[in-house]
Amino acid sequence: MSIEIRNADPSEYRAAVDVVSTAFLDRPDLDALAAAVSSTWEAARTWIALDGTAVVGVFRSWPTELTVPGGATVAAAAVGPVTVLPTHRRRGILRALAAADDRATRERGETFALLHASEFGIYGRYGYGPATRATDWTIRTEAAGGVHGGASGAVELVPPRDTATKATLKSVFDAWRVRQPGEVARRELNWDLDLGIEAQPWGRRWNGWVAIHRDEAGGVDGYARYTAESEDHDLLPAGTLKVDELIALTDAANVALLRYLMDVDLVRTVKLENRPESDRLRWLVRNGRAVGNAPSWDSVWARPFDVRAALEARSYERESRLVLEVVDDGAGGGRSSLALDAGPDGARCAPTDRSPDVTLPVAAIGAAYLGGTRLRDITLATGADEHRAGALAEADALFRTGAEPFCSTHF
Repeated sequence: MSIEIRNADPSEYRAAVDVVSTAFLDRPDLDALAAAVSSTWEAARTWIALDGTAVVGVFRSWPTELTVPGGATVAAAAVGPVTVLPTHRRRGILRALAAADDRATRERGETFALLHASEFGIYGRYGYGPATRATDWTIRTEAAGGVHGGASGAVELVPPRDTATKATLKSVFDAWRVRQPGEVARRELNWDLDLGIEAQPWGRRWNGWVAIHRDEAGGVDGYARYTAESEDHDLLPAGTLKVDELIALTDAANVALLRYLMDVDLVRTVKLENRPESDRLRWLVRNGRAVGNAPSWDSVWARPFDVRAALEARSYERESRLVLEVVDDGAGGGRSSLALDAGPDGARCAPTDRSPDVTLPVAAIGAAYLGGTRLRDITLATGADEHRAGALAEADALFRTGAEPFCSTHF
């Protein structure tokens, strides 16, 4: 029987979340989950695969903005969940779902699609490249020796589920996200789940604390959202404080919030979850050997749909003129050549019939675009054709940025 790919009707959402939960080895309350997604899933952005009348695959997205190097934002599709039932693997269903969503993304004019991959080897074949990384940092507070930097401003606890708290955190985050390449705009749903305003349909309601930092003038310039596990070893305190999020607009806020978290009574370990690999917070700890990190992971995968617009949107830390041939099986013709004239003052990118300096798969551009993944490294996996000696190294240097891209938002 042939597989049908089409947009879902809301009446099919329960069957869709059943597929998602089966593929991801989870068993939530399906009726509650279907009710929860009914107000957030857009039918036009929710694709399903049907074998007869049975839903066997799901691919959906929601609209967001991506901050790119230089602080500009571009329209993007945040993709997830994506899955196919284990009974229907290796039939080309995921490829068909991705192709349908790709066409819709191009029609909407979104520059990028973004996702978090459950497995590394899946999405490169669909034009996605690993663009950001993340890790968890652990601080042993008794050995840390305190925090560098003097006290400034004040830290206070605020009720997580108050509307005023939500508005305050949103204001800080929105100011921060346009400074941070790789970050995305959040939905109201993100805030409601992160603050425990609404129950997590996939698990327990978040139940923790929110600390904000006020500067000397009383303005809020940072916050931390955290939970804790209280325990003891041999009658001595051994609690762990888990920091879900720490966002600061100033160094003073970073210092004050980290000091507060490390000084909470009964806590011996502070775990900062989902942080950049180059996190500057670790350098605030006086004893660097009290800070450790877990293995890092590939976080956001990026897939450019309008390469020309993407290359013009970001800034560059050095100057270069290159002709890039982009290989994209999903685009008309499959290949396009773009003349890129880029530098710190901006970039111009236009179609050209000039001979390319280097040929790159679209997945390699997606990986390197935000400046964190080296083009010279990702092309070891994706391949590249250098037509002018030194062109790949020149492109690698052009895409590279001093600041690490990072996304704190899971989707």
